[in-house]
Amino acid sequence: MNGQNRADIYPGLEVDIILKKDQRSGKLTRGIVEKLLTSSAFHSRGIKVRLEDGQVGRVAEIVED
Repeated sequence: MNGQNRADIYPGLEVDIILKKDQRSGKLTRGIVEKLLTSSAFHSRGIKVRLEDGQVGRVAEIVED
């Protein structure tokens, strides 16, 4: 599932994000959502979140079991 809809993302969810420095390469970073930083309900490039380890990026994929 992609990370464009805010309603699909919540603290504690495991996601793959793209960090600002990795936007050109598309390298994904996996982590647990600590906080949602985008206030709008939808964002075309992905909802911006802060992971529990402090990294900030846009959700590329929601990790499903």
